[in-house]
Amino acid sequence: MLQSTILHNTSPEDLINQLVTILKKEIQDLKQNFQPKQPEEYLTRQQVAELLKIDKSTVHNHVKKGVLKQYGIGGKVYYKRSEIEAGMIPLSPLSN
Repeated sequence: MLQSTILHNTSPEDLINQLVTILKKEIQDLKQNFQPKQPEEYLTRQQVAELLKIDKSTVHNHVKKGVLKQYGIGGKVYYKRSEIEAGMIPLSPLSN
C-alpha cells in the first residue's frame, strides 16, 4: 500500500530546513545515548592480585567463597575485569 503526503504552502527550502533540523536532533540524541560495546577484558590470577593489591592466595580464597568467578581455556585461568569491578561494593564511612 502506497502512502502519499501532500504539502501545501511549503517551499522546497522550508522542507529541507525542517529535515535538516530533524536530522541534527536525531544525530545529537544518538551521540548522547550511543554506548559502543567494549570487548571483554580477561585478566590472569597475577593481574587480578596486582589490580586488587592482594596476594594470589587471596584471589584463590575469593574464588572458593564465590566472590570471584574464574574462566579457563587451554589450562589457563582467567577472570573478567567487568565482573571484578562489578563485585566491588561501597563501604560506609567509619563512625568516630
